[in-house]
Amino acid sequence: MRLPILYSYRRCPYAMRARMALEHVGITVEIREISLREKPQQMVALSPKATVPVLVLPDGKVIDESLDIMTWALSHKGVDAWLEIDIEAAKRLVLENDGQFKKALDAYKYAERNPEKTQAEHRADGEVFLHQLETLLQQKEGLFGVLPTFADIAIFPFIRQFRGVDSDWFEAAPYPKLAVWLTKLMESDLFISIMKKHPTYIE
Repeated sequence: MRLPILYSYRRCPYAMRARMALEHVGITVEIREISLREKPQQMVALSPKATVPVLVLPDGKVIDESLDIMTWALSHKGVDAWLEIDIEAAKRLVLENDGQFKKALDAYKYAERNPEKTQAEHRADGEVFLHQLETLLQQKEGLFGVLPTFADIAIFPFIRQFRGVDSDWFEAAPYPKLAVWLTKLMESDLFISIMKKHPTYIE
């Protein structure tokens, strides 16, 4: 039986959350690790936006948005703790992550390309979201109580990337609950399993 094909890039946060959902549900896929400089033409033909992740199902259906891949994967598990939350509130939080926070993250990470503000100012823009997450994590293990949920997994790779810009600053910042949350997810078997290296796919 043909496996679904997942075009992925190991360090891409969007691809990370898709891989985590697929792994959580136990859906085996053929991972095609792409080169950002030389993207496979097959992938571009299937998804003209030419960004990962792209999931190609055995029947030819293409799912090329990470949240849609997560939703598709979770639909195969029936009752699942990841979804036993206020899903509409979770979606709003993820939308904020993917919108304003991702914009601030990119500007902070690539401050030299965004000289309209200093790197510290771009970081402060991102901290608005960090404050929100820190507040949500008071007295709770996860953003919506239990850990993990759909929201935790969808947001976690981006907070990990934010931390990676200056890990010393992050560890000293006033977000102790967020730091613990991040560490738990980074050290989880689920995350470790999806970060295994794959050879670059050659057409």
